[in-house]
Amino acid sequence: YMVLLCYPRCTTCQKARKWLEANGIAFEERNIKDNNPTLTELKDWHQKSGLPLKKFFNTSGQLYKEIKLKDRIPTMSEDEQFSLLASNGMIVKRPILVGEEFVLVGFNEALWKDALGIQ
Repeated sequence: YMVLLCYPRCTTCQKARKWLEANGIAFEERNIKDNNPTLTELKDWHQKSGLPLKKFFNTSGQLYKEIKLKDRIPTMSEDEQFSLLASNGMIVKRPILVGEEFVLVGFNEALWKDALGIQ
């Protein structure tokens, strides 16, 4: 059972959804803007992903640029970063694929194939 967090108008998210469907992967879709990740989810996913926390930020997003996060993140504590991510789904990098054993952030076909055991 997997959850795909995405923003319907994001082309990368659309690509990821089509890829999952083409590979016969069952998933539940969740709109990251309408139903943004909670603090608890983010902390859990960060731990499962093995990625640095900064990888969870949507660095190409408008909001990220508007509130000048590039300059602010390095001086923020981890708790402050988690709170910020939980405050608005549009700040969070997408798509995010959450499985039992893994969390994939951003769509990278090779990494997704590997995590899902697809040849």
